[in-house]
Order: sequence, then structure tokens, then C-alpha cells
Amino acid sequence: MAPPIALPETFARAVAGLRSTAPRPEIVLEEVGAPQRLAPYAFALSAGVLRGGDEVATGRLILLHDPAGHEAWQGTLRLVTYVTAELEVDLAADPLLPGVGWTWLTDALDAQDAGHRAIGGTITQTMSTRFGELAGPPAVGDIEIRASWTPIDDELAPHLLAWCALLASTAGLPPPGVTALPERRPAGAA
Repeated sequence: MAPPIALPETFARAVAGLRSTAPRPEIVLEEVGAPQRLAPYAFALSAGVLRGGDEVATGRLILLHDPAGHEAWQGTLRLVTYVTAELEVDLAADPLLPGVGWTWLTDALDAQDAGHRAIGGTITQTMSTRFGELAGPPAVGDIEIRASWTPIDDELAPHLLAWCALLASTAGLPPPGVTALPERRPAGAA
């Protein structure tokens, strides 16, 4: 039996910070297998966002660590995320949606004082209409947020909280402490 491999201290502290942070109750986190070819060390979490018992958004956060550093990262740690959610058609068709989606991420990082650099990403909005055997509900829209950034240190709890805020925004959850008003039914509706 091979002896356990000691993890670099920076990576071990970063993973501990991710594991020790509790998200808001609507967000369910789970450790999942991380891609092994992107960096010498990797750790990953998946998330599901629940609203009224339904999963309304999903995401994945991957921590990469290369002790030798990476020029494009401007550091030795890198966080990579993918978040997706179904949206109402009119919202998904809004030409301002990509800019708003990007702001959800950058504002969340700033609000949590999650120091970062070398941030980049893409926002994709799609509309789908089903036909034939796949015919079903009316057109649906989706948003996908793919981004990566380099934390300025290995204290990643603020980054996880920022990522959870991004998930909540993408899912349309109200801010913590705010209760969403129930939908109002027209008079005479059952």
C-alpha cells in the first residue's frame, strides 16, 4: 500500500476553506470528482438550488492548484465555475441579460471581499422551442455562466459565499432575509 500523498499547504488550506463554509439553505453542495488533467491538484463542488422543492439552477465550482504557478492565472490557484438556470422566455431574450449575469458574479465577489485577479468568462443565453415527438411546454430560455478567476490568497470561504450568491441570483432567489411575495391570482381563479 502506497503512503498517503501530502497535499501542498496552500491547496489544503484552500480546500478546507471551501469545505467549512455553509451556504444558504436553498443551496445544496456536494463534493464531486474534479478534472485531473487541468492542474496537478484539483477539488470540485456541485450545487443545486432549490425553490419550492424544485431544482431551478445548478452549478459546479472547481479549484485548481499548480504549485509552479501559471502565467495566465497570475497565481497558483484558480477557481472555475459553470452555472446554469432556466429562465422565463422574456428574460432569456433580453439583450441586457449577459451584462446583468456578469454583474451577478463580479458584484458577489466584491460584496464578499473575495479578492481576485485575472477574471474572465462568458455568458450564454439560449431559447429553445420543442417540436414533434419532443413537443411539450412552450419555448424556454436558459442562461449559462462560465467564468474563472484567481483568488489573491488561499482563504476561499469568501469566494464560496460569492459563488453561492451567484447561484442564488441566477436562480432568482430573493436576497437572504427577504421573503418573496406569493404570486397573485386573478379574481375568480381557483
